[in-house]
Amino acid sequence: MNGAKHPTTGAFCATNGVALSDESLRRIAAARERFAAGADSVHGVRPDILVSWYRCREEYEVSPHLERAPAAAGGTAHSIEHDVVSAELGGLASGAARDIDGVDGLATVTDCDGHVLATWGSRRIQSLAADSNLAAWSAWSERASGTNGMGTALENQHPVLVRGPEHWCRGFHLWMCAGVAVRDVVTRDPLATLDISCWKTPLPDAVLPWLRAAAAATEAKLRRRARHTGTLLAAALADAREAPGTPLAVVDTVGKVVLANTEAAVLLGTPADAPAYAPSDRWMPQVPALLQLTRRATARARQDHAWSGSTLLFVPFLDQPLPVSVRPVFDASQVIGALLAFRATGDAGAPDLLDEPVLGAPDPHPFPHRVVALRDDRWVLLDPREIRYAETDHDNVWLTTDQGRLLAAVRGLDRLEQELGGRGFLRVHRRFLVNLGRVREIEPGFKGALFLATDTRSHETVPVARRHVARVRQALGL
Repeated sequence: MNGAKHPTTGAFCATNGVALSDESLRRIAAARERFAAGADSVHGVRPDILVSWYRCREEYEVSPHLERAPAAAGGTAHSIEHDVVSAELGGLASGAARDIDGVDGLATVTDCDGHVLATWGSRRIQSLAADSNLAAWSAWSERASGTNGMGTALENQHPVLVRGPEHWCRGFHLWMCAGVAVRDVVTRDPLATLDISCWKTPLPDAVLPWLRAAAAATEAKLRRRARHTGTLLAAALADAREAPGTPLAVVDTVGKVVLANTEAAVLLGTPADAPAYAPSDRWMPQVPALLQLTRRATARARQDHAWSGSTLLFVPFLDQPLPVSVRPVFDASQVIGALLAFRATGDAGAPDLLDEPVLGAPDPHPFPHRVVALRDDRWVLLDPREIRYAETDHDNVWLTTDQGRLLAAVRGLDRLEQELGGRGFLRVHRRFLVNLGRVREIEPGFKGALFLATDTRSHETVPVARRHVARVRQALGL
């Protein structure tokens, strides 16, 4: 493929734009040796790779001396989305293996657990790959095989490039690879990965753009389907047989609000009677425990399609628990969300979703929360009050803080928003999450637009998207 054309056409052009010099590879190899020996500060290593090494050493405890990937064990039960995406990526991988111009490359598809489903390439490259167990029925998650194109892509929201000694395991240092995960557009959980690998040869320049385009094209199809499920959820609320005045809302499988009536919108801190069909438009509720409730309800409904339940949910707006009944919503046999009906206190059945008395009740003795960020090669532990706002850039999250601009360890603004739930942060734009406690001035803009000034000395402002203006005004008491 020349340049970054459509992922199903053309041929890769074998150039050296993503290659490293021999000296750079030696420096990375030396840094990896020091890090594997226990050093916490190494230089000349990209942040994505350093974070991956840290996971491999501290969390997964993968041996840096591993020579072959282990065999795949049992994994996650797959939904139809997994199967559809895997088939789609298989077609792309087969074409990619034929289209790499002048490079003997291997194309690989894995499932959401990093288990290799199939590989495509010449007999020579497949034979070399087999020596490392880079073949079907092998496990290439970071937990199993350390830093690598497939496993590290599962941990990231963007395509990743892993060259030679950037691999955590010594046995894979002669491979150059790049991978991307295709993700569920609602949950952002990975469904599958697509990877291109070369033996002792730099990857073509066009590999990363091609992977990005392949993932985007596949996720666009998932996004169209998710919008359809949004309309089904909204219809479930319209069809609900509840007494007039009952607070009702429908949420997707991660707990984001698709539609809430006037009574429920007050409790959840979302707009009323404003359907959000597309996943990117759905509302994060100002009831952190609702996300936990939705996960549990979704898991129960997948096991038993006839299940419905109730629980006590702590609602910050009321500063007290409130009974809520939960009814799963299905599209054929697939759980797509739930209908929630809030009840008057004392008007609920026996809770059946609880391991604790009240879901989301405040901890009377909370441990001080910290947000982990990265500055160069050091980890920074931040008190949330130090963060003025967070901004997403291609799924990296940058924190503007009292200690400067730092890269958050967490990937994706949605995840950071969940992590900071109940701590005074509000999503004001698809790209911005702001600490309301650090807002110093409010600047009106054209046609009702707002800008939030978090540092008046440097004229630091955060834009408020039009659809969030009313919510921001309410939160700030305007």
